[in-house]
Parts: sequence; structure tokens; C-alpha cells
Amino acid sequence: QVQLVESGGGLVQAGGSLRLSCAASGRTFSTYAMGWFRQAPGKERELIAAINWGGDTTHYADSVKGRFTISKNNAKNTVYLYMNSLKPEDTAVYYCAAGSGSMVHTKEYEYRYWGQGAQVTVSS
Repeated sequence: QVQLVESGGGLVQAGGSLRLSCAASGRTFSTYAMGWFRQAPGKERELIAAINWGGDTTHYADSVKGRFTISKNNAKNTVYLYMNSLKPEDTAVYYCAAGSGSMVHTKEYEYRYWGQGAQVTVSS
């Protein structure tokens, strides 16, 4: 069982930066691949960044590539999402998720545990 708690969301102006954190409970965090999803009003939830259990392989959606960075600190049981050059279209609820296995997970069904979500609002 893994419990995930996101933090770091908020309101930022376009062009600004935010860092989201996702703290995980449990002693097996290092054996989970992690992902960040987001869901904007009226839209489906989408995967925007994913990382393997070792933290050395990543995957990004085209919409955030070059602006967002995912990283994983197994010693701190935490995964981060660094968001730069934010745009109004990045406004959404952001969720972290964990899935068993060593590889990067790119499908939603591969993730078993989910956080409660953190609101990110980017003003123009």
C-alpha cells in the first residue's frame, strides 16, 4: 500500500515557475515507477511526465517537453515536478501516481495508487 500526498500547487503568472512535490508513504517507494497527470476542466486526465523506479529514465508529453522536469528521490520517498515557462493552458488539477514495476509507465491503467490532486492556476 502506498499513500501519496501532493503539495506545491497554487496561483502563478504566465511565464512563472512552480515545483510540485509528491510525498509517498511506505518503505517500498524505490520499487515504484511514478507519474504526474493533470486534468483541466472539461478535459480528460492526461499523463504529462513519468519516471522509472530508479529515476534515470523519463517520459514527457509533447505539451510540456522542454518546460517541465520530473525527478525522483528514493531516499526522501518523494517525486517532484518542476514546471517552468508556465502557460494559462497549464491550468489544471495535477495528480501524482505510482505503479509497480521498473519501467516508465505511459498508460493510466499501469498506475495503482493516486494522490488527491493539487490545483495549479496560471494567470495570463
